[in-house]
Amino acid sequence: MEKRRYGNTGMDVSVLGFGGAEIGFLNASEEVVDRLLGSALDAGLNVIDTAECYKISEELIGKTISHRRDEYYLFTKCGHASGFELPDWDPKMLELSIDRSLKRLNSEYVDVIHLHSCSEEMLRRGEVIEVLQRAKEQGKTRFIGYSGDHKAALYAVQSGLFDSLETSINIADQEAIDLTIPEAIRRNMGVVVKRPIANAAWKSGQKPESAYHHIYWDRLQQLNYDFLQAGVSESVGEALRFTLSVPGVHTAIVGTANPNRWLENAKLLEQGNLSTESFEAIRSKWRETAGQDWIGQG
Repeated sequence: MEKRRYGNTGMDVSVLGFGGAEIGFLNASEEVVDRLLGSALDAGLNVIDTAECYKISEELIGKTISHRRDEYYLFTKCGHASGFELPDWDPKMLELSIDRSLKRLNSEYVDVIHLHSCSEEMLRRGEVIEVLQRAKEQGKTRFIGYSGDHKAALYAVQSGLFDSLETSINIADQEAIDLTIPEAIRRNMGVVVKRPIANAAWKSGQKPESAYHHIYWDRLQQLNYDFLQAGVSESVGEALRFTLSVPGVHTAIVGTANPNRWLENAKLLEQGNLSTESFEAIRSKWRETAGQDWIGQG
């Protein structure tokens, strides 16, 4: 699998990473996760992204593949109390949360800790960033980052304090391509993309039941891309290749609890980036259609 240099971190990351939300929220079994992540590592995956609020995700990762820790880069996120009797974003809670994440992940360190979508106001106050900086000094994380979108993400990038940006980019969510990615490129930041296939909100042909997917469904009805009329595999491949064709993007994380899905998605990338013509057609449709309120979705 293709690898890209992750900003100024020195890490060469697989273009397709694994997002740990679904295995946590769906209470996947250890057996399933061991098969899923084991086969993905065997096939070249080396980026695993999770968060303290993804229920049992960190524990599942720690129990199943920590014995292969030198084969992958481990990213997690912090910010939500998720069981602590302290408010979200409380500096003391963040310190406790980072230590708990390391214990759950069965690792002495993570490669990147991202602040999990806190507000611009919170970032400007500085305390949350200082917690991550101390964690880096203490060897609990190699690098620090911000995970989020819109103006808060722009402030985080422009602050010059972060090594990494995790943000949303896909066929239905392109604000970051103009707003934050050029700034991240100038600062040689690592960029990991979440929701790279827009939750495949179109795949059933009907509005998804989950409200989490409704914004993308509604946008895609207006964007009306021709390639979404193709089969699911072909359309997902086109969407994923679009995201990875955006200059400045290093890796895209796809979440799944299906042991075969990561390998299937990896196969879709064998054709490489989209042609310039196909990429620009998607960008042009977005520019023609997107409303001013079509901001990045965290």
